[in-house]
Amino acid sequence: MSKGRVCLAYSGGLDTSTILKWLILEGYTVICFLADVGQEEDFAQVEKKALALGAEKMVIENLEKEFVEQLVFRAIQCNAIYEDRYLLGTSLARPVIARAQVRVAQHHNCDILSHGCTGKGNDQVRFELAFKALAPAIKVIAPWREPEFIQRFQGRNDLLKFAAENNIPVSSTPKAPWSMDDNMVHCSYEAGILEDPDHTPPKELWTRTVDPLDAPDKPYHFTVHFDKGIPVKVVTEDKKEATESVELFKLLNKIGHDNGVGRIDIVENRFIGLKSRGCYDSPGLTIARLAHVDLEGLVLDSKVRELRDQFCTLSWSRQLYNGMYFTPEREFIDNSIVFSQQNVNGQVRMMVYKGNAYVLGRSSESSNLYSMEDASMDSLETFSPMDTTGFIAIEAIRLKKYGQAKIAEGKPLTES
Repeated sequence: MSKGRVCLAYSGGLDTSTILKWLILEGYTVICFLADVGQEEDFAQVEKKALALGAEKMVIENLEKEFVEQLVFRAIQCNAIYEDRYLLGTSLARPVIARAQVRVAQHHNCDILSHGCTGKGNDQVRFELAFKALAPAIKVIAPWREPEFIQRFQGRNDLLKFAAENNIPVSSTPKAPWSMDDNMVHCSYEAGILEDPDHTPPKELWTRTVDPLDAPDKPYHFTVHFDKGIPVKVVTEDKKEATESVELFKLLNKIGHDNGVGRIDIVENRFIGLKSRGCYDSPGLTIARLAHVDLEGLVLDSKVRELRDQFCTLSWSRQLYNGMYFTPEREFIDNSIVFSQQNVNGQVRMMVYKGNAYVLGRSSESSNLYSMEDASMDSLETFSPMDTTGFIAIEAIRLKKYGQAKIAEGKPLTES
């Protein structure tokens, strides 16, 4: 008799294949689930392997459109970024994957969810917090936190031994000395030789961008069009055009890939308290975010932008990184982001060249807040310089009081 029905997030690799077989041997019935979020994957081979190992069913869902339109585009609208560097490529995919896994579990009457996340990473938190919100009553088995499992499998050699004993096919290709997580937004690389933060990533590590040194010696030009802060069209110098969401983002990825745009190598602070070294290449999102930030300078009210930058961008980014997507606070922030983007309409002309993206110009027919006449040093028609005298006098009132107080304390500001 089965101990229960488990929906396992299954990638086909050594870890999740071991978990699949282990669950079956422990007496569970297992439905395997794999989300297609734009990663490079032989999906037919993954399904064949899962069924051969004893899974009752292998479910593969294409979530590319849901991923781009619901998560990636919102990240662009709020200029999402974590610790000033990381564009959240892995974090962005987790909500759509978790939501789909719960749907599959419910459809196949599973009462348990399982995953192959390690006990030191962020993903275990992201998935399980999502599970708790999406299906509060469902149970979770996290093998890499189960004492019985981790005592048995203390390293790759134990996994390989188990695979040999249970006829689990293992790739004959030597394992790269780092781990990878791939989706449409980026590929991440960590662990192994990268755990030394002073070890330079080898050239062959990067999969989503060419080496900037090998990129074309000629700049490449294109234009990104926005409607309410969302990219709606990309037109390139060689007459390529994309308007459908997934196609558009993949075109930006191609432009970034070919020109080596979007690589970062950082040490970040994980939610669970550990520091982690990670390398990421995010070509399309790097380009789209730069274009969006630039357009906002033309069309977004200064005070709205200030509040959005200080409040929405920081909060939404942390919520996604920490696995707090299915929360009331994220819903609140989402509505604020959408409101802030009502007039972010226009187009941005860009150029990429050997690892960098540049903005060449921006324009907006419907939402332009910039006035050449107001800003011109050669015109006094719409702005009187004399008005600034009063402005400075008012702004200086509290500063004069501050300076006077410092002098009275014997600590004049003239003394450093």
